Amino acid sequence: MRTLAVPVAPGRSVLVERRSVLISVLLAALVVLTGFAGLCFGNGWDRPADVWSALSGGGPIQISVTQWRMPRVVAAVVFGAGLGAAGAIFQNLTRNPLGSPDVIGLDAGAYTGVLVAMTVIGVTGEGAVMVGALIGGLSAALLIQLFAWGRSFSGLRLIVIGIAVGAVLAAVNSWLVLRAELDVAIAATFWNAGSLAGLDWVDIDTPVSLILVLLAALVVVARPMHQLAFGDDLARTTGVSMRPVQILLVGIGVTLTATVTSVAGPIVFIALAAPQIGRRLVGVAGVPLLPAALTGALLLCGSDLVAQWIFAPVALPVGVVTTAVGGAYLLWLLVKEVR
Repeated sequence: MRTLAVPVAPGRSVLVERRSVLISVLLAALVVLTGFAGLCFGNGWDRPADVWSALSGGGPIQISVTQWRMPRVVAAVVFGAGLGAAGAIFQNLTRNPLGSPDVIGLDAGAYTGVLVAMTVIGVTGEGAVMVGALIGGLSAALLIQLFAWGRSFSGLRLIVIGIAVGAVLAAVNSWLVLRAELDVAIAATFWNAGSLAGLDWVDIDTPVSLILVLLAALVVVARPMHQLAFGDDLARTTGVSMRPVQILLVGIGVTLTATVTSVAGPIVFIALAAPQIGRRLVGVAGVPLLPAALTGALLLCGSDLVAQWIFAPVALPVGVVTTAVGGAYLLWLLVKEVR
């Protein structure tokens, strides 16, 4: 397969496959086009020329585009990229296409942390909810690690134990909702569906900044992550410090998932489907990080646009659309893996 030399520092470059570059550029272009379509859709479809004028600083729909629609589109793109990257992390670590935060219980753990903050402690501020989601997600990851990690790492064992822990946490979450005050329970139930509705710049500035920092940090550990994906023996012979790298990657993956969950609720199946779709598009071994992130951004942005359009003027939570799409994908994946 043909390769290209991509400069990464003065006097240094890395070889990347030409197909990976072309697919990544195509995915990025599709993300931009889908995001622009999202800016065009409000109560109805606005002309692209009017939206472009609004982005340029004028026009009758400037406030609608820049203050109401753009935060939602930015959140969809960045959150989708974060979920896609988180899925790539766990699928590389587990070496299994079912290894994603929503399957192994990390989404449920983050939701537990948010419910504890809302129903037990009684705080609803953005910072408190984000901290609760992060603590819940990290606690779930630690619990899964305690059961799954023995003398050697087993991805299949982690997935099975993660599914069991997720089921227990789902029961705990239902109990927390049932014991909550009615208005809090209604808000928590709606939030659990996963939605980007009503987000503004104040809601997303900190989460978006954190996710972008974590994605940049992933670039540094991308190489050892891919070495781990090809087996422990290869990783050791190439100088990878197994446990520190695994713990760092798990921490980044959990933080990405919990950050999205704290703002938009559990948006399922993006982290599961995006890495595998990206891998099949570029046709390489392992789960490449950039195609996974771009595919996640495209899936979430497109799903949110469908959620607003399909029953307009009534908008569905985006989690409903991702669940429908992801369920069909999961069924296809299970059938394929069994064969």
